[in-house]
Amino acid sequence: MSALSTRGLSLAIGGAQLVTDLTLDVAQGELLGVIGPNGAGKTTLFNLLTGILAPTSGQVLLNGRDVTRTAPHTRARLGLGRTFQTSSLFPALSVVENVRLALQARNPGTLSVLRRPGRAADNAREHLASVGLADRGAVTAGSLAHGEQRKLEIALLLALDPAVVLLDEPMAGVGSGDVDELSALIGRIGREQRRTVLLVEHHMDVVLGLADRIAVLHHGRLLACDTPKAVMADETVQSAYLGTRSAA
Repeated sequence: MSALSTRGLSLAIGGAQLVTDLTLDVAQGELLGVIGPNGAGKTTLFNLLTGILAPTSGQVLLNGRDVTRTAPHTRARLGLGRTFQTSSLFPALSVVENVRLALQARNPGTLSVLRRPGRAADNAREHLASVGLADRGAVTAGSLAHGEQRKLEIALLLALDPAVVLLDEPMAGVGSGDVDELSALIGRIGREQRRTVLLVEHHMDVVLGLADRIAVLHHGRLLACDTPKAVMADETVQSAYLGTRSAA
């Protein structure tokens, strides 16, 4: 059974066709890169997968369960997690408090995080250590460097313990010195923690170094989905996204 699937997924808004008949299967534990030029439909696809947008037609399946009309918070409780292109932190709170809030959101019907603040703080620090922020728990999230904020966003996501992780341009705005460390972190999320990862990223070296397969979107259509080597050799992909051979 696939961890995440779409069946004929389409979205039209105001006469514009944003996603067209997209069928895709992502295997359990797979790291799938999603690439395409600006306007290809990558973030729109993530919005459809997470329930922020409702499709015009088609289905979204999470572990074989049809979640097409399911609310975003319900999909999150079923194991679907996501980061965004722009930061979604509480900048005035400390780094460890940000993670504690994520832990509380994981179990909104209980008061366990409030009743055992010491244990909650320990859990939060464990998540921070896993992303390389062990010594930054006391500082405010807004004072972190941009690369550190990206790591904190991933820590918040992991605190929710999702089985399927959607990462929307995690390298956006990140300095070159942080790219390798963030790439290694994303690789650990998939391979060591056995999570399914979908990665939208313009940094091609990152995608090629991490992905088991790459899905290429163009004008809202799935142009190709194959191994990195096969995608890079695909002339249609080269023409539509990577550039023709004659221009290379």
